[in-house]
Parts: sequence; structure tokens; C-alpha cells
Amino acid sequence: MSALVEKAAPVDERPTVPKPSRWAAPPRPSWEEEPAKAGLAGKGIALGFACFAILFPLWIVIVTSLQTKKTIDEAGGLVVVPKGITFIAYQELLSGGQVQTAALVSVGVTVVGTLFSMTVSVLCAYGLSRVGSLGHRWILMTLLATMFFGAGLIPTYLLVQGLGLTDTYLALILPSAVSVFNILVLRSFFMGISPELIDSARIDGAGDWRILWQIVMPLSRAVLAVIALFYAVGYWSAWFNASIYLTDQDMMPLQNVMIQLVQKQERPVGLSAQINTGQLSPLAIQMAVMVMALLPVAVLSPFVQKHFKKGMLTGAVKG
Repeated sequence: MSALVEKAAPVDERPTVPKPSRWAAPPRPSWEEEPAKAGLAGKGIALGFACFAILFPLWIVIVTSLQTKKTIDEAGGLVVVPKGITFIAYQELLSGGQVQTAALVSVGVTVVGTLFSMTVSVLCAYGLSRVGSLGHRWILMTLLATMFFGAGLIPTYLLVQGLGLTDTYLALILPSAVSVFNILVLRSFFMGISPELIDSARIDGAGDWRILWQIVMPLSRAVLAVIALFYAVGYWSAWFNASIYLTDQDMMPLQNVMIQLVQKQERPVGLSAQINTGQLSPLAIQMAVMVMALLPVAVLSPFVQKHFKKGMLTGAVKG
């Protein structure tokens, strides 16, 4: 009878530990005291006030850009509580004229400038990360010196003028194409990659270009994403180079058109008729241009946010 009875499998009586939630806070070290309720409340109030100070002006800008001239006139200016939604300001801005041209200029300069800056920065950082390469120390010292000493505005303008770059889109890219700080961050990150991995690739016959493209860059996606965002935001938000190097209004980027709207109260070409007839509010046009200038950064930042800690902190500490 006992031979016919199957042996029961042992039952695991250990308590099951629930998996931590994705949004749960990391476990607190045993030596660290629990935070006081007053401290938690104070942090919550401070964070809430900071969020309100940031989001409330943004809310006013967006709501005002979506209101009619009648609603804006009734509110006496900026609108806090919306009364309906209309996209007439955005339709007029994107239907042609100076604002649409400026937006295309900003997009083109941002894309081309970011690609050029990333190419130069990655190549320079990879070369400097190989200790013992030709001129490694002198090039690094020269780059560091440019962080503390600059030629100044007038010599820079004379250089750009002497190269024949005034009234060209290259004047919006080349003067600020490379950031030494970004190169140093990339260099530190590249130096943190295991040397054994690179040596094994060399033994297999891989050259520097293949090592950079197939080994170094895939392992550095976090820092590359962060540096690319820095360059893109810099090109998109830049206005000073255009104000001193460009004289043709049709070549102005979106930021300079926004300055003309907000500070100088100038009307974009193609919208004067609608504003004069009362179909559009000048304030709604100003707010709509501000939203167009803020939208790309606000959309791209959340996708790169997860790389900030790994990319910037690791690249700044290593090496």
C-alpha cells in the first residue's frame, strides 16, 4: 500500500515577498531615520508651490492663445478661465508668412546643427579618450583653455565676417557648434568603457572607426541622448547669433520673430490684415508664437529625462 502512495512534493512554506512597484521608493538604509511628518509635509508644500509657479504661467499662455479676440478683450488681457477654444491664431500663423518661414528655419538649423555638433563632439571626445594618442595632452589643454578665455564679441564678429558667413545660415551653426563641456562629458564616459572590450575588438581586427560605431556608441546611448538634447535646445533657443549676423528678415529663426512680437510689438508679415479687421487679437498671436517656441522642448524632454542620471552623472564622474 505504501508503495502505491506517491511521495508528496515538499511545500515551500517561506513567505512570499511582493515585488516592489515601479513607482515605489527604494528601500531606506537601516541606519537612516524615518522622515518626520512635518518634513514630508514641508517638502510636499514646497514642491506643490514650485509646480504651481511653473505650470500656472504656462497655462495662461496656452489658454490665451486659444481664445477669440472678444474673450481676450473681456478679460482685459491674459485669460485664466477659458471660454471655448479656437485655433484661429495657429491656423493663421501656419498658413504662410514670416512665422511659418521662421519655424522652418529654426527646425532646419536645429537638425543640421545638432547633427554637426554631435559628429564633431563624438569624434573629438573619442580621440581624447584614447590616452597616448597623437597630441592628446596639448589638444586637451587647448580645449580647457577656451573654457576660461574667450576672444570676445568683436573679434568673433570680425572672424565670421571675414569668412563670408554673414547673412548665411552657417552663421547660426558654426560659431556655437562645439561645447567643450559636452566634449569633456563624452570623453569621461568613453574612458569608463572597459578597455578589455576595446582590446578584444582590436585583436579581432576592428579599427578605430568600427570600434567607435559598433562598440563605443551603442554603449553610450544615454550620454549621447543627453548631449544631443543639450545641443538641440541650444540651437532651438538661440537668438543672439541671428540678431548680429543676419540682416534679412526672411532668414530670421522663430525666437527672433517672437522677440519682435513680444518686445517691439511688431506684427508678422501676412497677419496685419486679420489684426486690423478685428479677426485676430495681437495678444493671441504673441501667445501662440510662444507656445510654438516651447512645444518642441516640452515634447522631447520627457523622452530623454530617463537618460539624464545615467548620462550626465556617470559621464561627469568617470575619468
